[in-house]
Amino acid sequence: MKTVVVLPMNRGRLIYSFVSKVFPLVKQELNRWQQIAVQLPDTNLSQQATESIRSKTFHCQGGSIFALYPGVNEVEAVRFIVAYQTMSDYLDNLVDSLEVQDELAFAQLHLAMQEALIPDTVPSDYYLYYPYREDGGYLEQLVTTCQESLRKLPSYNLVQEEAIKFARLYSHLQTYKHLALEEREAKMLNWINPQLREYPEIKPWEFAAATGSTLGIFCLYAIAFNPQLTTRQVQAISQAYFPWICGLHILLDYFIDLREDRETSQLNFVAYYEHMGMTFQRLHQFVENSLTQTESLDHPKFHRAVVQGLLAMYLSDEKGMDTDIRSITKQLIRGSGLGVNLLYWMCCQMRKNRSL
Repeated sequence: MKTVVVLPMNRGRLIYSFVSKVFPLVKQELNRWQQIAVQLPDTNLSQQATESIRSKTFHCQGGSIFALYPGVNEVEAVRFIVAYQTMSDYLDNLVDSLEVQDELAFAQLHLAMQEALIPDTVPSDYYLYYPYREDGGYLEQLVTTCQESLRKLPSYNLVQEEAIKFARLYSHLQTYKHLALEEREAKMLNWINPQLREYPEIKPWEFAAATGSTLGIFCLYAIAFNPQLTTRQVQAISQAYFPWICGLHILLDYFIDLREDRETSQLNFVAYYEHMGMTFQRLHQFVENSLTQTESLDHPKFHRAVVQGLLAMYLSDEKGMDTDIRSITKQLIRGSGLGVNLLYWMCCQMRKNRSL
């Protein structure tokens, strides 16, 4: 595959390229999937597919920062990232919005997340145990779009195992998290606790949060454009992103949703912290560890910008100024340096302009 050589850039150039070059590509890809989604034969599935694109555009926008990783083909990367993230958001709606609470059905649906990362596999019957199934091939198209992109990567064989591991963890999370209220917590802890031996520095619900991020998969995809990639580089990325950067990603997402989730009785991992002082302490620890991890990676400025961008993107949401969490939001922004403050201001402006 012909790649685009991306020169090292400062934060300003990175953000300019992100907004001016990558955002239009994301919009183009989402429009294409939206046109397919509105035509799904089953109206329930069509509604969930179109709504997941409409309400979660920023997931694709944020993930597509990896289209600017040095050496990546931007157009191809956006195609993969948007397809994979759109699939993730669509499946999230299916297990959350149609009053289905079937563990077997959820696990079968999320095989798509794993098989999309195995270029030579034939897609399964993902709706086998789900009450709605007539999607006109929509989910399979998302899977095969990802598979086609992976076949073009010169070093995908080196990252595939780690990528599938992340997808499997994500699938377990989505399967257990959306079960009935009276059983989901026990199921999740039975899944999480045996794995904490490898991650003694984090708490069970922080592990769960880390499994909910697709950023590790997108970063592994991006580095696989490098024909000289080594297993050492792959392991370094995996250890930096999981649990730290991925954990920070989803903890911030849950942090700004605290009030909303409390009012609607939704599971929220940040709500497990005993008090707001601990909430700040643990979020701050994830920020510090994430930034420390970036220093040992190739292109550390890029990865540092990813961490800073997560803080700016999530905390600039108006929910970040809810009464209960406003002081923590301000502390995180103020204590994270000039770079985060600048990105935070930019994200606030983009939200005013409705471009984020």
